[in-house]
Amino acid sequence: MSIEIANESGVDVDETSIVSAARYALDKMEVSPLAELSILLVTLEVMEDLHERWMDLPGPTDVMAFPMDELDSSRRPDAPDASPALLGDIVLCPAFAKDQAKTAGHRLIDELHLLTVHGCLHLLGYDHAEPAEEREMFALQKRILGEYQDAVAALEKRNAQRNTDDRVLGIAGLDADAEPAVDAGPAAGETP
Repeated sequence: MSIEIANESGVDVDETSIVSAARYALDKMEVSPLAELSILLVTLEVMEDLHERWMDLPGPTDVMAFPMDELDSSRRPDAPDASPALLGDIVLCPAFAKDQAKTAGHRLIDELHLLTVHGCLHLLGYDHAEPAEEREMFALQKRILGEYQDAVAALEKRNAQRNTDDRVLGIAGLDADAEPAVDAGPAAGETP
């Protein structure tokens, strides 16, 4: 799966983890590995312009999704025999999301992960205009995001344990990456 990201927001964020969240969500939704996605992080001004132009709503917003291919039964990227498909673009506004993250009591990157999953679901045809649609989409979003966070936490725990193990092995002279020491005996002129 090809996921491109461009940060034009002026806000320093972990772009790799945003791509990871998108890839995780699309994998969970069984989207074809041939699918392509673009993620763009923009300023408040750019997001406000997009929001007004495409949604006819005033002011900026946190996330917008722009599907590229029609998601009919023959072209859905999550169909069993999917052909290559451009899913579309997800546009995120970190400056707008920062206040939401603070209100929610979590980090900006956590909010951007949530918005990325939300955008992916929109690209796959999910919406929240009606109460039943909102329940379905937000439940799916919550499940995917929770599983993603659990997977990241498990990976971080494994990496921390691996680092601890490597330090202990290094202290004991058993560094897994080092060549085994061979004792050739005392060098010439040395006493044993």
